[in-house]
Amino acid sequence: MDPASELRRADALHVERKYHEAIDAYRLALTGDDSLFDAWYGLGCANLAVQAYGSAADALRRAVGLRAHADGARCNLAEALFQLGDVDGAVEAYQRAADGGGADVRAVALGGIACIAAGATRQDNFQVMAARRRWIDTQGRGVRPLTPAPAQPGGKLRVGYLSAFFGARNWMKGYMGVINAHDRDRFEVHLLADGATPSAETGYVDHDEDRIWELGGVANAELARHIVDAKLDVLVDLNGYSYQRRLPLFLYRPARVQICWVGMYGTTGMRDIDWVVGDAAAIPPDEEQFYTEHVARVPGTYLAFWPFYPVPDVVPPPSLAARGITFGCLSSAYKLTDATIDAHAAILRGAPTSRLLVRNRTLDEASNRAALLARFADRSIAADRLTLEGGADHIDFLRSYDRIDVALDTFPYNGGTTTIEALWQGVPMLTCNGDRWAARTSRSLLLAAGLDEWVAPDIAGFQQAGTALANAAGTPERLAALRTGMREQLRLSKACDVTGLCRSLEALMLADTASAT
Repeated sequence: MDPASELRRADALHVERKYHEAIDAYRLALTGDDSLFDAWYGLGCANLAVQAYGSAADALRRAVGLRAHADGARCNLAEALFQLGDVDGAVEAYQRAADGGGADVRAVALGGIACIAAGATRQDNFQVMAARRRWIDTQGRGVRPLTPAPAQPGGKLRVGYLSAFFGARNWMKGYMGVINAHDRDRFEVHLLADGATPSAETGYVDHDEDRIWELGGVANAELARHIVDAKLDVLVDLNGYSYQRRLPLFLYRPARVQICWVGMYGTTGMRDIDWVVGDAAAIPPDEEQFYTEHVARVPGTYLAFWPFYPVPDVVPPPSLAARGITFGCLSSAYKLTDATIDAHAAILRGAPTSRLLVRNRTLDEASNRAALLARFADRSIAADRLTLEGGADHIDFLRSYDRIDVALDTFPYNGGTTTIEALWQGVPMLTCNGDRWAARTSRSLLLAAGLDEWVAPDIAGFQQAGTALANAAGTPERLAALRTGMREQLRLSKACDVTGLCRSLEALMLADTASAT
């Protein structure tokens, strides 16, 4: 077998998107010559394509070890590390690529850091702001701001909501209740959709006066001109860094007032955003210095939700019928940082009869499961204390909470939708007061729901509370009583007050457009 010939065959398979065959061919080439940079790089990229992040990270580490200035490979390594929960390692890899790479690589790397910095333990609020401003500066070159349409005297306020996720009902339960609650006598609602458009399936209640825009990948400059032509007064971003390519739209200043409501977990880094919407639990006043926008704090929680679609019934906690408490974490794998694993492992060590169920789509793949098991093993948690499961249909995924007594939050990037879903299924989310907005989203929801006792003051308190819960004899009965009334408690609380949140947003829009006239 000629390693060079096998490498060429692997590359050809890779180009044809026959990723698994390409992986086998790259490995065969490397058995003949393990110094082939291109084989390691190709192997890493092919594994990335099939979401085998553990294998991808191993291969890409070998690649960058063979070639110090392989900055493209470092960007791919950063992606693999991020998906495994090593967010600090990902930031470091991106930064090395940005420092050494050409303009294209630098743009990718700076964009990657801006996206993930808020979830990196070693990036503080100042560094998150700096990373995002640095990326925004690269996007602003050559952008010429437009002149927004003037106010229409006596007319309705025209509000546009921009989202790539109108087709995802599990996400829309956090936004659509507010959009539906708008006073159509005073507000003309436009829904700007990248991807699937709003529908009854995703909670949208149709109004004849509403306008739905199908963007179809239109460029930001062109979309900005359409927004000016449509005379939108307010443009509200619902994407944040979850759909990063749309954020530069706001640099064109197409609307008189521009607001980011959800998806941020930190500043946008843009001075063209007038307001970022949060609340007192998520953004304390002393952190406003780390925001380029004004901070608007709404009463209760800025994450008020509306559970509009059928979900499984709440069932009794599993600890009533089994020995020991089962903790659970159904957050995305990229939130399973070292800080999170440290905290969860500490609880398991302090409560020997407890178990932990971890479920997310990343765990469908064997190398990703192996990587997570190894991280827990490093913290003296044996594999038989853990249940690792992959993705599922959304309703089946929610049924996972039937097997969980207490959900454990992630740090420094808390659950949002995950926290909402746990609570609605009757499962309390144990969290703490973190050091940034991303680390306080669960706190915002729990305080609004009247579940203050599930918010520890810090990580140490989180670990102590989890251990105490698992070791207390009366915990199963306490959880059973909580589950019985959880949904009704939520319905009556600020956590589900979508109308109240809508009125707060309307007041902000009306006041700021009046001052901008």
